[in-house]
Amino acid sequence: MRDDLSGLRAFLCVAEKRSFRAAAAELGVTPSAVSQIVRALEERVGVRLLQRTTRNVGLTEAGEHFIAQLRPAFDGINVAFESLTAMNGRPSGVLRLTMLRSGYADVIKPKLAAFLAAYPDIRIDISLEEALTNIVAEGFDAGIRLGQSLDVEMIAVRVSPDQRLVVVGSRDYFARRGKPTHPRELHAHECIGLRMSTGAVARWRFLENDKELELTVAGRVVTNDGSVLVDAAVEGVGLAYVFEDMVSALVSEKRLVRVLDKFCPHIPGYFLYYPSRLNLAPKLQVLIDFLKKGGGRGRK
Repeated sequence: MRDDLSGLRAFLCVAEKRSFRAAAAELGVTPSAVSQIVRALEERVGVRLLQRTTRNVGLTEAGEHFIAQLRPAFDGINVAFESLTAMNGRPSGVLRLTMLRSGYADVIKPKLAAFLAAYPDIRIDISLEEALTNIVAEGFDAGIRLGQSLDVEMIAVRVSPDQRLVVVGSRDYFARRGKPTHPRELHAHECIGLRMSTGAVARWRFLENDKELELTVAGRVVTNDGSVLVDAAVEGVGLAYVFEDMVSALVSEKRLVRVLDKFCPHIPGYFLYYPSRLNLAPKLQVLIDFLKKGGGRGRK
């Protein structure tokens, strides 16, 4: 039984990391030991679970089917052990989180040091992803995203106020090009584009008389990173459409100037989301409680 559990844990780790070397580092053994353990498991079940090449490790069809049933079982085992630890008042384990870069900056970064100090037995593994991640398939405990992008089947807890979008440019830019007074005038301006994970450039959304106005804008610079948007606007390259919090200090310092304020909308803020309330791991529960102290009430 112990060998079976060892083999299953090693297989699960390799499948999640897509690497024997990374799995070995996680498990504290050598890559060759992990390879031997997984090969022994495959021999016992009589089915190849992993496709191995010199550069990549992937799952076979049987491996995909097996891991879909294996992961929830191991999650339950981990929760059971963590619950025992929590009875001693010390939640523990690794919290794997996925989020936008802006979500990290707004929600996690200001509280990370305090949270780790409060819970010394918890480790946090943060992945910054622009695409909306399937947290169940990718083995994450939870994610942080804007409320408007969440799957309705997810449990979501508000961890930030609503966000406001603003249009900003440098004083030098406006001296050269003038200030737009209506969103439709943006077609005559250099607008710095944000490329989404789908490859499309985001449209700029405004409100006029409580009706949504959505525009396709154009410019010579497109990026997939919000910090590049802000930097380019500061340098006078063009106008940026960003969250107010990202540029509030720069506006106060007069390095950026806001325009079109009366047309700029508010959108739902950041939510921490996870798939189920059943058997909620203590490590995740304490993170939720910690973030909610400044985040408002949950959506469900």
